[in-house]
Amino acid sequence: MIMQLLINALAFYITSYLIPGMIISGWQTLLVIAVVWGILTIIIKPILIILTLPINIMTLGLFTFVINAILLLITSNIVPGFKIEGFGTALLAAIVLTIVNGFLSALK
Repeated sequence: MIMQLLINALAFYITSYLIPGMIISGWQTLLVIAVVWGILTIIIKPILIILTLPINIMTLGLFTFVINAILLLITSNIVPGFKIEGFGTALLAAIVLTIVNGFLSALK
C-alpha cells in the first residue's frame, strides 16, 4: 500500500512536470495529493463508473479518462497547493497520469 502511494506521488510529480497547467507547490502537497487521490479512487470512482456505464461502454472505456479528470478537479479543490487550470488540462493530465502510473507500476 505504501509502495502504491509512492508510485502515485511520483506519477503526479512527473505529470505536473509534463503538463503546464498542473501546479503542485511542494513535496508535502504531493504526498497529500497521493492520499486524497487514493481515497477518491476507492470511494467515488466506482460510483461514477457505475453511473456512467452506458456511455463508458459506448466509448469503449475512454470515458474513464473524463471520470479521472473530474476526480483530479475534485482533488485540486480539496488539497491546498494543488491547482489545475481547467477541464482540458485535467483531461490531458488524467491521460498522462494513467500512462505514467502504468509505466511506474510495471517497473515495480
